[in-house]
Order: sequence, then structure tokens, then C-alpha cells
Amino acid sequence: MASRRKFIQQSAVAAAGWALLPSTSWAIGTNGFESKRPPLAERNFTSEAVEATIQRVKKQIADPELAWLFENCFPNTLDTTVELEMINGKPDTYVITGDIDAMWLRDSTAQVWPYLPLINEDKKLQTLIAGVINRQKHCIQLDPYANAFYKDVTKESEWKSDITAMKPGIHERKWEIDSLCYPIRLAYHYWKLSGDASVLDADWVNTIRLTVKTFKEQQRKNGDGPYTFQRTTSWATDGVPISGYGYPVKPVGLICSTFRPSDDVTLFQFLIPSNFFAVISLKQAAEILNTLKLDAELAAECTALAAEVEKALQQYAVVNHAKFGKVYAFEVNGFGSFHLMDDANVPSLLSLPYLGAVKPGDPVYAATRRYILSTENPFFFKGKAAEGIGGPHGGNYTIWPMSIIMRGITSNDPAEVKKCLQMLKATHADTGFMHEAFHKDDATKFTRKWFAWANTLFGELVLHTHKKYPAILAAKL
Repeated sequence: MASRRKFIQQSAVAAAGWALLPSTSWAIGTNGFESKRPPLAERNFTSEAVEATIQRVKKQIADPELAWLFENCFPNTLDTTVELEMINGKPDTYVITGDIDAMWLRDSTAQVWPYLPLINEDKKLQTLIAGVINRQKHCIQLDPYANAFYKDVTKESEWKSDITAMKPGIHERKWEIDSLCYPIRLAYHYWKLSGDASVLDADWVNTIRLTVKTFKEQQRKNGDGPYTFQRTTSWATDGVPISGYGYPVKPVGLICSTFRPSDDVTLFQFLIPSNFFAVISLKQAAEILNTLKLDAELAAECTALAAEVEKALQQYAVVNHAKFGKVYAFEVNGFGSFHLMDDANVPSLLSLPYLGAVKPGDPVYAATRRYILSTENPFFFKGKAAEGIGGPHGGNYTIWPMSIIMRGITSNDPAEVKKCLQMLKATHADTGFMHEAFHKDDATKFTRKWFAWANTLFGELVLHTHKKYPAILAAKL
């Protein structure tokens, strides 16, 4: 399988051609659009609850193309990316991203997240998600600093020559705070919804212990810590300066993230969205540890660390913008330097309410939202095809559908939600799926034909709209 970076390079050239390939669809719906799902026998996993939800919601969508997109995208993770088996009597679910045959801790959580509300209706689906949690525990215990893993430990990574502590079973070893937050988010909400604590075993407690240890190491109060990363590459966003430690930070209580959730290197290592995510994740871990009486001492450590990071965010995360007033910085270094922008990948500043990290009515978030959805954000692009946030990973002038989706999910304005759905409908380049990124002026110039996170997240937006603003779906866009 291609790497994420290589796939971007190749797909930028090939995307227009893909749109012309013969369809591999298997059925034509009553709306005249051909289903892009695999035939039933070729799907990796089928959930009765998911299928019932698709049929129920489709009936409430007046726009046939939007209904078609929802039916293609929402089940894409289950249709094409999951591999469930029983290992030592426990479910184990390996989740690839789509076109890359590796499992990211972030992506695997985000890909199954929209199915969580359905687990009490479908025990098979509950088992599958329990398996994701079990697989994530295995990955974190292999290396809490790695971001992506293989199920087959004999598989050789193309990044094997990276100058970092690579080991068998690791696809890539980029340190990103959110890689340790997403598994807590999944386990916490799985437990809250299902009441099943079987996945919250000794291995899970050990992953929390490793998470706290890693977070504390990356507060860098006692030197730079054990993690370094260097790569021989022409891509500047894949290289880490200062012998692989990154630019210096002042130890103020925040946590360093060498890379962003886009897998691009940070400029200033105190990545604000990820530190917000760490606070909520540590609080969730502490609640589980206390409620289930798993480890009171570790729970206290989680609570104390969350409070320390939260206090540091209050002191260092907010900066003054000449036009928008008090806003959240994207990155800071503790010395007074800050970086103003936002990136499409989640956690982002835009996504903070979605993650439960800030309240939607937070005035600083509201100002930040106005900023990042304006051309003052260097990675907000407006073009003939659409408008939205991109990032260095996809290159200049490219918009990520994920950012449009997140804008819709976090909006309290039905007109804005409708606008987001209209843009997404207009930019799938006749493929029936979401992509990683597309050119602001030409949606047929896109990257990643098969990107399950974006597909499933689009399904979540439709479900969110169906629940909150059903009148939008009741009329054609």
C-alpha cells in the first residue's frame, strides 16, 4: 500500500483520471444514482443497526444526490476497512485508513465514532468497537510514541530508516498528543453508552499509565525527554529540527506535540488544540479509574495533570488578534511566541466543541471561529469550487472536506450547515465519496480516493443535521 505522503503526490496527478474509470458499483437505486458500496458478499462487516439507520434517514432526505452520498459514505469504514477476529477469547479489530494499509490510533477511533450511538441496538457492532479498543491497547503498549501500526508485525515499513526507535509492528513513529487521547475518547464513550467495562482491564489501565508517563515526559520539565525523530526527505513538514527534538519550549505545564494530527511537524510544539484534547481525555480516564475502582493513585495523577495543563492553557493559549480580539493560538512555545492558523485535521481549533474541550458559547472560541473561517487564516481558502480550511499536508490552495464537515457539525446556524452540505455535495467529483483534499477551484483535482475517516465523518454530519435541523434535509439543497 502507498504511504500517506506518497499517495498525495500520486493522487494529485491521477485524480482526474480516476473520475473517468468505469464504475464498480453493484446496484442502481430508485433515485437513479449507482451505489458505490461493495457487493454485500464483499463487505468486511455488516451491521443491521447501521443498515437500518441508512434506510431510515434516507427516507427523510429530499435531495437524491445527498441521500446517495450518505448511503455510500456512512458505512464506508465497515464496508472496506475493518478486520475483526477473536484473539485469546477477546475481540480484536484492525482498522486501516483506506488506501494506506496501517492503523492510526486517531483515524481508527474517528472512523468508528459515528457508530457508537448504535451499539446497544447491535451486539455485533458493539463487539467490533470493543475490538478496536483492544487493538489500540496493544498498539499503545507496543510504543506510546508511535502514531500508526501494523497488525502483521513482520510487515516492513517504508519508514524503517527513520532516525527514531522504530520496532516491528510500527508503520510510523510520529509523536502526536492526540494519538493517546483518541483511544481514551473511544473507551470512555463506549463504556458510558454500553455499560460494558470488560475492555477496561489491566491492559487498559497500563495504557493510561503509559499515557500519563508520556505526557509528563513531553512537558519537558527535566530535559527534552526520550523521543527524537528525523527523516531523510525533501518534505520540510516531515523533518524535525534541532537533532530531532524540535525547537525549544519553556516548560510551563503544557505538553509538547512534535507532530500535528495531519502528521506534519509543529512549528511551536505546544499545540493548543491537542493540549485541550489532553485535558478532557485525562479527566475521562480519571472518571473511569475512580468509578470502577481500578487505580485511585493513577486517577489522582490524571486529575492533577489535567488541572496543570488546563491552568497553563488559560495562561498561554489566548492571544490578542488585531482584528478579532482574544483568540486561541494554534501553537505556542511558552516564551511568548505564537502561531496563528488552523489546520483541517482534528483536533483543530474549529473542532474544540466537538471534542467536548470547550463550550460552544465560549466567547474566545467564537472569536477564534470567526478568525479561522476568514482569509486571515493562512490556510483558509476560497475558490470557484468551495471554501474551507486546508493545511500544509495537502499543499497550498487545497481544501479538506473534513474541515467543511467539522464546520457544519460545530455550527449553530442552520444556514451555515446547509451551505456546508451544499459544498460537500458539489465537490465529490462524481465519485460518491469524500476525499482528503481538493483544489479550491477544481474539485476533480483531489487527493486520496479512499479515505474512510472523511467518509464516515460526512455520515455523522448528515445524522447530526437529521437530528438538529431536519428541515434542511426535507428540501433539496
